[in-house]
Amino acid sequence: MAPVSLPPGFRFHPTDEELVAYYLKRKINGRKIDLEIIPEVDLYKCEPWDLPGNFFISSSAP
Repeated sequence: MAPVSLPPGFRFHPTDEELVAYYLKRKINGRKIDLEIIPEVDLYKCEPWDLPGNFFISSSAP
């Protein structure tokens, strides 16, 4: 997955309701999410220690 460039100040902090009502519902229905902020990963093809380096979106947030 190519790195995503996010504008300064962007934070991904959805509520539980937003995660279920928007992201999970769209995923279950096979609909594309406009911003690929949550990568889809086949965990059976990755070593646990490789995940942060391969699937991390850089941020200046603490």
